[in-house]
Amino acid sequence: MKPRVVAIVQARMGSTRLPNKVMRTMGSKPMIELLLSRLARAQEIDQVVLATSTHPANEPLVDCVQRLGYPVVRGSEDDVLERFVLAAKEQAADVVIRVTGDCPLVDPGLVDLAVQHFFASAVDYLSNTTTPTYPDGLDIEVFTFRSLKQASDETQKPFDREHVTPYLRTSGRFLVGSMRHDEDLSQLRWTVDEPADFEVVEQVFRYFAPRLDFTWHEVLDLQRQHPEWFSPNQHLIRNEGATMSTGQKLWKRAKQVIPGGNMLLSKRAEMFLPEQWPAYFSKAKGCTVWDMDGRAYTDMSIMGIGTNILGYGHPEVDAAVQQTVAAGNMSTFNCPEEVYLAEKLVELHPWADMARLARSGGEANAVAIRIARAASGKDKVAVCGYHGWHDWYLSANLGDDENLAGHLLPGLEPNGVPQNLRGTVFPFNYNNYAELVALLDAHDIGVIKMEVVRNQGPEDNFLQKVRQLATDRGIVLIFDECTSGFRQTLGGVHKLYGVEPDMAMFGKALGNGYAITAIIGRREVMEAAQSTFISSTFWTERIGPSAALKTLEVMERMQSWETITHTGLKIREGWQSLADKHSLEIEHWGLPALTGFTFRSNQALAYKTLITQEMLSKGYLAGNSVYVCTDHTPDILQGFFDALDPVFGLIKACENGRDVISLLKGPVCHGGFKRLN
Repeated sequence: MKPRVVAIVQARMGSTRLPNKVMRTMGSKPMIELLLSRLARAQEIDQVVLATSTHPANEPLVDCVQRLGYPVVRGSEDDVLERFVLAAKEQAADVVIRVTGDCPLVDPGLVDLAVQHFFASAVDYLSNTTTPTYPDGLDIEVFTFRSLKQASDETQKPFDREHVTPYLRTSGRFLVGSMRHDEDLSQLRWTVDEPADFEVVEQVFRYFAPRLDFTWHEVLDLQRQHPEWFSPNQHLIRNEGATMSTGQKLWKRAKQVIPGGNMLLSKRAEMFLPEQWPAYFSKAKGCTVWDMDGRAYTDMSIMGIGTNILGYGHPEVDAAVQQTVAAGNMSTFNCPEEVYLAEKLVELHPWADMARLARSGGEANAVAIRIARAASGKDKVAVCGYHGWHDWYLSANLGDDENLAGHLLPGLEPNGVPQNLRGTVFPFNYNNYAELVALLDAHDIGVIKMEVVRNQGPEDNFLQKVRQLATDRGIVLIFDECTSGFRQTLGGVHKLYGVEPDMAMFGKALGNGYAITAIIGRREVMEAAQSTFISSTFWTERIGPSAALKTLEVMERMQSWETITHTGLKIREGWQSLADKHSLEIEHWGLPALTGFTFRSNQALAYKTLITQEMLSKGYLAGNSVYVCTDHTPDILQGFFDALDPVFGLIKACENGRDVISLLKGPVCHGGFKRLN
């Protein structure tokens, strides 16, 4: 009796790189219909069945395929191996042909040839992809149901279960065969994973329409006659999806629709580990982050860019937010929490009398500048820059898009000020008091805006001198504490130095991951806000102030600033201990609670990339800086440094002549800027 051969097509609507691709129309028909119509022409197949998931998003796909007369089996979203076992059982399959929904150019004649070759070879598994020689998009796998069931019983690895056949191919438990073409055409790409792929394949169907019985040889002839029709996707890598994580796929997709890929330079994948960084999270708790594939990582990196001093998802802060959501976040009335928060911030900073709230650091900076200009009656602003770097929000974000390599940006003058702000913004370097005095002598400055500390602290009473200079000349002094606030004191780090500004801004850690920033200041300065229009609907939402009030309460009870400062110093000691052990020279920088280091080497950026690459494989998000949180316990630090030790050993080997680039699995990360954002 002839074995029953069932072709199982795996497809779903939730493709990461090209959503809903199987239902996108080519001409007048959905891509899945074209695929099934071509596959059903194979003479060796007894039944074609669709295997999809139970996710509600797949309903349109299921309806379409069932209307076409093909059976549908639904199973797990992620465990595709289980889906195949269910489908094969339901169809009483003896032999299974696996075809994926991204291969609409599947060739029925080639499928028949593969089945015949499978039976003639007497193997458990056969494919034409083990050693690729056919164009990508003509992928065919044939295997026995017995082998499929055995694989499902024996492997629980997520990769095996997601991709169905790796265990069949690599476990050594099965007889494996291969079908090859006499000419290597594996560089040709006829699959549909990305928009460029869809463009190419759609052109093929358009050319042959209304025929659907064209062979893969005819497509090959077409490509040789019109190579330009096939050029849009030739830069893409074969089977890239099998090695890319879900986050990497989504990052690639994001860059097609979001300038730069995301909303924050400091979170771009290229800043960490180009082509390998998971990029997106599904969950975060304490100092652990889970990617979209469920892999857990200990965050010894930038902890949400410094937003979570109390760790991700602090239970008390989250409970306060949940209570707010239940009670209502917006109303025609104002939320009382904004009054309570303003009072608390003023209480923590006795020099201040009033506060304004916003939701992001960029907003807080812009609001502070507008108020200060209104109060001083002058437009010109002196902004403290470090080694030529000027304030991010006031200057760079108003110019052209930044260059990730850290070079001069289009539209910038050599001093780093955008052309559209020339004559208004005047940068000066931290700890260079004489430069600031010369600036004020030459220009009618109304505002000085600066961070209290940069990567190194003040020297020669720099802050006190700036304060006195601003007082003597009637200039409004603003301290930017968006990053430094609440890390060494309960409030601004300026309290450590005994210097009181006229205004200060706080952000990042104020709401422990919820959007809230604040501007505080002296009454005579802050009341100038009434003379200029400063207003925004979502500055009145309730979640931010509620989160901030609870965050401040927990911080005060825990004395979190002391904990994270102590932990940061321990991290610094750990880095230095490893550097000494491996005879490496490093330079430390930053506040203890947002500490960082740099190798004294012309390969420093490559070494940073190597650390991120190697530590990621060990379950850590790591580079050369850490924003410390209260959940960075001694046990976590011990595990981190145990894992980091051999990486420093690798770096020492590179300093002794080993090629660091050969150790990297992708490009070197972008440098960005030494400043901790």
